[in-house]
Amino acid sequence: MTTGKQHIQKAPTLAEVRKWPATVSVTQAARALGVSPSHLHTLMRNDASPVEFLPFGKTRRVITADLVAVLSGERRAAA
Repeated sequence: MTTGKQHIQKAPTLAEVRKWPATVSVTQAARALGVSPSHLHTLMRNDASPVEFLPFGKTRRVITADLVAVLSGERRAAA
C-alpha cells in the first residue's frame, strides 16, 4: 500500500492577489477562485467565465484587476 502525499496549495488572500502582475495563468486564477483549472477553462470556452481573460493562441491569461473585482465583490461573478 502506498501513501501518496498530495501537495495542496491554499487559496491566496485578496491582499496577495492584489500584488500579482497584470495578468496571471488560468491555473493561478483558478486557485484564487477555488475551482480547478479545467473547470475555469471549460467556463472560458463556454463564454461563462467569471473573470475577463486574454486569449493568445491556445494560451489564456486572466486579467488580475478583474479577478480582484470578482473576489472583492465589486463585480458579481456569473452564476
